[in-house]
Amino acid sequence: MPTRLTFGRRRFAPSPAFTLLMLVLCIAFVALGRWQWRRGEARAAEQARFERGAQEVLALGSMPLARVPDYQRVSLTGTYVPARQFLIDNMSHRGVDGYQVLTPLERPQGRVVLVDRGWVPFLGSRSDLPDISLMSKGAVTVVGRVGDLPVAGLAFGRAPPPATGPWPKVTSFPTMAQLSSVLGRPLEPHVILLDPRAPDGYVRDWRLPGIPAMRNFAYAFQWWCFAIAAVVIWLIVSSKKPYRSLYDTPGAIR
Repeated sequence: MPTRLTFGRRRFAPSPAFTLLMLVLCIAFVALGRWQWRRGEARAAEQARFERGAQEVLALGSMPLARVPDYQRVSLTGTYVPARQFLIDNMSHRGVDGYQVLTPLERPQGRVVLVDRGWVPFLGSRSDLPDISLMSKGAVTVVGRVGDLPVAGLAFGRAPPPATGPWPKVTSFPTMAQLSSVLGRPLEPHVILLDPRAPDGYVRDWRLPGIPAMRNFAYAFQWWCFAIAAVVIWLIVSSKKPYRSLYDTPGAIR
């Protein structure tokens, strides 16, 4: 039997079906808010690691790149392999289409790491590739952040580099295994995001991918406001004025 309470001239009589609907919505809104809040906390922690990694430069020496945390700024020596470079397609900077330039760097221990030398603009045709030749010759010391390859939001945006044909090879959101296979050399699991002040680079505005933490927190607050709104709507709809007949009117004939 539905609960009925009277407050002054209003009667509180919530419908069981409507109450269940509002309860489900409130639980969903609260859960979505908590999910966005946790995402915001994770993004804030990642941003803190990103900023902390820039505070000092770690000299790698013979240390494998796999042992270095993400976003750490490092220095390493090696020799560029300019004849075998990759261009990551479908990359944009301030709304302009272009490529990310990946250049292999052979370290003295025989390890090979890809150095992301930055962004170059698209020249209007896939057959007209930008000039990505290197000024430095011989051994170099590279300074940059430890990062990862860009990741596509959708599976159909990926295209591995062609196994044959001229270099540089154009590819779209490849995996490290695909690049290693075409290069013919095992690659370290991360890339080096070349420091903006280092030579031999292009546009290098390194930022964390994805939305900032504050937007996640704002989304969480928005979902929780929806939950509060659902409760308010339930209270308003469930509170009705009692029915007044002609005989309830003052002065009516009885």
